[in-house]
This record gives sequence, C-alpha cells and structure tokens, in this order.
Amino acid sequence: MDLPVNPPVAPMLAKPVGAIPSGDYVFEPKWDGFRSIVFRDGDEVEIGSRNERPMTRYFPELVAAVKAELPERCVIDGEIVVPDGEGRRLDFEALQLRIHPAASRVELLSVQTPGHFIAFDLLALGEVDYTEHPFAERRALLEKALAGVRSPIHLTPVTTDREVASSWFGQFEGAGLDGLIAKPADGIYEPDKRVMKKIKHERTADCVVAGYRVHKSGEDRIGSLLLGLYKDDGKLASVGVIGAFPMEKRIELFAELQPLVTTFDQHPWNWAEHQSGQRTPRAAMASRWNAAKDLSFIPLRPERVVEVRYDHMEGVRFRHTAQFARWRPDREPRSCTYAQLEEPVSFDLTEIMEGRAAPDMSPDRPEGRHG
Repeated sequence: MDLPVNPPVAPMLAKPVGAIPSGDYVFEPKWDGFRSIVFRDGDEVEIGSRNERPMTRYFPELVAAVKAELPERCVIDGEIVVPDGEGRRLDFEALQLRIHPAASRVELLSVQTPGHFIAFDLLALGEVDYTEHPFAERRALLEKALAGVRSPIHLTPVTTDREVASSWFGQFEGAGLDGLIAKPADGIYEPDKRVMKKIKHERTADCVVAGYRVHKSGEDRIGSLLLGLYKDDGKLASVGVIGAFPMEKRIELFAELQPLVTTFDQHPWNWAEHQSGQRTPRAAMASRWNAAKDLSFIPLRPERVVEVRYDHMEGVRFRHTAQFARWRPDREPRSCTYAQLEEPVSFDLTEIMEGRAAPDMSPDRPEGRHG
C-alpha cells in the first residue's frame, strides 16, 4: 500500500463539552460504533481502529463495499456501525460480537449482522494528502467523492446551523446515536489530538449498590461498585458499574461497605439460581475481550442507593460506565426501578443513514454550506 497517508493513523479525537458551541463549527451526529479509518489503494484495503490496530479481517463485507463504492485511492475517517434487525436503531452489542477469532464465525456474522461504514472525513484522495487542509474543504471533497455512494457505505449528514444541530441532538438519540460532534470549519486533521468537541446526553438514575470488585492495586480498596435496578417482576437486574474514585475514597469505601458484605445464597445474583439468558455479573465472569480478566465480585446486601450520571442505555444496561453523583440515604432500594429512566423518542435510523433526516445543505440555503 502506497498512499499519501499510510496506515497506521490515530484518529482525531474530541473533548467533551457541556453545551452545543457557538461559532464557525460544522455539526455532525455522533455515531455509536467502532471508530475506523479506511485505507484503499486499488485492490488493497485496510481498516484501522481507534487504537491503530487492523480491523480488516472482522468486516469482509465492508472490504468488498469499499472496493465497490469508494475511490480507487483514498483515506477516509468514519465509524463502523451495525443496525438492529429492523434497521431502526444502532445495535452496539451486535457490533461487539463481530470481533471474533474464528474465521468461520466472522463470515457467518458478516451475513447475519452486516456492518455499515459512516464516512465523515477525508484524509487523502488520489495523490493528495488533505490533512493540512481546512475541514470545510475536506468535507466538500468528501461529498463529491462519495456522490451516489450506496449502502453499506454512507456519508454522515452535517449542518452549520446550531438550531438544526440542537434538534438532531434530541431526535437522533431515538435511533441509538450518541450525541453531536462539533468540528471547527477551518481546522486541519490532527491525529490523536482532542481538537473536536463532543456533546453527549447526560441523565441521572438512582441505583442499588449490589456488590463491588476490588481494585487491582490492593485487596483493601474498591475498584468498582456494581449497580442494580428492580424490574417489574421484582428481580434485581444488573445495569452497570461506577468506578472513578480517588484512591483515598476507594480505601474509605472498602471499610464503609464491609458491614453489608453477604453470601451469594442470600443475594439476588445467586449463581446457584442462575437461569439461562439472565444477565448478571456472575454470568459474565469471563470477559470476551480479556480472558484473563477476573470479573468476580463481592456481594453486598442491596441496601444502599447511589445517584449516578449516565448518557444512555444499551438494552437493559448503561451503555458506558456510569459516574458517581451522590449517595441517596433518603431512597428506599426497592423504589429504584427502570420506571425512572427517560426513554428517547423513537427515530428511524434509515432516515439518518440515507440522508433524509438532514437539512438541505445546498449553498443557496441560508443555513447550508458545505462544512
């Protein structure tokens, strides 16, 4: 492979901000998938991940699509996503399962849960390296290069109108998207630098603390707290963890929680009573990402309630690690149910991927110029 920009390349990153910024920005939906940079040099195709490792072997259907749809020589930044069975929402869990060591399984999943590539930046085209060019120019070239592109390759919608971006922020979550990205219109491409801005949804929930894992640095300190919510049938479901504490707080929490330590036969996540298909921390003691990682935990009587911040749900669990907000001694644990969680309004993913949810971006529109 001999391109103006060759692999590996670390993608340009974004830093979180609390509100949609004003100024000369181009706004895009924040896709919830695997960040990937596609390199094509004729029949040679490489798909690099955020950590610069090759992803090519896991997505043979996208390699074929790149050869069919993208320019002969190009480097394009984007995101690999997998829609759900109905094509209405992103399915991150199905996407995770695409990373499998067995070639036969990879081939099967490429048919059962095919990936899509959402293109949103151009690093190189033909013989030219565009990383030092402003994003507004790169986006215009990307639109031209991908004109008429067909699924499973898509061009992400953009807008320079802050009000339109604000409506996207609320609407697109219903299709499983993750917020917004704001890119400086005059910004160059800076690998591994947090020069973009990301605006993500943040909500709070009151959860039951049902267990803990010890910290890797010592057995006398908390690594993470396991969170639960009660379902309609009265069973306590595992919803995620919180784990960002200063070391002093980890040691303090360990001592504080010892009176609540119990045995599994008196715990709602008793593995002896585990039923097939029920998701509990004990049911997932071996991580598929790291077989050597110990995911066992110390059970606690479910008596303490903590308020956490989270962005959105993935099925019945928090999509990302939740953040500690405060203890809630005033809350009864049994009152911590799924009913408190805010549900985003449903939005059809296909409309976004096909560009039907985007505003008219033609230059003669007051809000529309190529970003």
